[in-house]
Amino acid sequence: MNQYFIIDFDSTFTQVEALDELARISLKDHPEREAIYKKIEDLTNQAMEGKLSFSQSLEGRVKLLQANKNHLKELVKHLKTKVSSSFSRNKKFFKDHSDEVLIVSGGFKEFITPVVTPYGIKKENIYANTFVFDEKGQIIGYDRSNPLSEEGGKVKLLQNNLNLQGDIFGIGDGYSDFQLKESGLIKKFFAYTENIERKTVAEKADHVTPSFDEFLYINQLPRAISYPKNRILCLLVGNVPQKAIDFLKTDGFSIRHKETFEEKYVKDVGMLLLADGESVSDETLRRAEKLKTIGYFGKAKGRINYDICAEKGIVVFESAKSATENKKIVARRVADFINTGTTYKSSNFPNLQLPKMDNAHRLIHIHKNVPGVMSEITKVFAKHNINIVSQFLMTTPRIGYVITDINKQYDKAVIKELRTVENTIKFRILY
Repeated sequence: MNQYFIIDFDSTFTQVEALDELARISLKDHPEREAIYKKIEDLTNQAMEGKLSFSQSLEGRVKLLQANKNHLKELVKHLKTKVSSSFSRNKKFFKDHSDEVLIVSGGFKEFITPVVTPYGIKKENIYANTFVFDEKGQIIGYDRSNPLSEEGGKVKLLQNNLNLQGDIFGIGDGYSDFQLKESGLIKKFFAYTENIERKTVAEKADHVTPSFDEFLYINQLPRAISYPKNRILCLLVGNVPQKAIDFLKTDGFSIRHKETFEEKYVKDVGMLLLADGESVSDETLRRAEKLKTIGYFGKAKGRINYDICAEKGIVVFESAKSATENKKIVARRVADFINTGTTYKSSNFPNLQLPKMDNAHRLIHIHKNVPGVMSEITKVFAKHNINIVSQFLMTTPRIGYVITDINKQYDKAVIKELRTVENTIKFRILY
């Protein structure tokens, strides 16, 4: 059966509400701009939460804009820098599924089309409102015959204008997106929360998806990374710099910031960042089975047992206690390890700087540095006729760290066999 993906634009494909951003451009010199911004934002939120009809909200916002075609050009340039991170990294999915992906929005084609078409989304699959201009290029209204300008417009569009035969999935942040599910026209509605979570909408969704990676993962669709970052628990303990927290949140990790390393997080934590002066007991390290990396804001010696970390395949990064040092540097190194496998400047692992590879799977294999492991890994690849795109290997006296980028076509048994190679410490598919 065919699958179709109906995706919202504002606060979903992009991080922002485009009409709100347009107002900030068109009214930047207006003496009452702050009060007008607030009115526009309130109208947006009321409609998205189902507290005001969409048509009333749209009419009110357009009247307040005082925008023209030149402002729209500036807006498009701005929106191209505000595409949601997980949409941006899954550009290949949109190109490969260009017939099945539809952008359906209460926004306007004038700014949506130039933002989404570089991702391979077809113009004919973009459904949105259109502005009406006067002879000077000033926005004076919008096409009121368009069903998307009306309350329940997305439902009306699907009922009367589209003939999609198959399973339809809706992805969006607002009440108008939920209405598709409420109407029975789509199979599942996914409340998208990477940029904003509207609780009244999320409560009614079939699934809350903090990223597009999550949507692709739970539906077993091709994706840029094998495991969504929002599923990796990143625990920050103590007085961790705010810049580091903000960086990790923006990168898409699931953040918990606590004063102490609480017992309830031990079995699930994947990333651990510790403020200077904090420590982790040996017993806790041994039980943290999912822990992949530790970042320490200071000198970790005596605070973290490097021997246990080596035994468990946990990569440690630390920083000098310098006021001039970038407060995000430890967070960035921890994130780089999760994102690419890079171990540059780690305290206990071979130091590897790794490029990002396209059209390949990256396999990370951490093992005890004993004779014969690489031979066994090579045998697995040879047995299954794996096409190796690139391979990187470095060792310490205790650890062997091998990164293998392979062609995307492979037998899934390869993964099982690599996990069971003798002396394997940790194995994961990066993307």
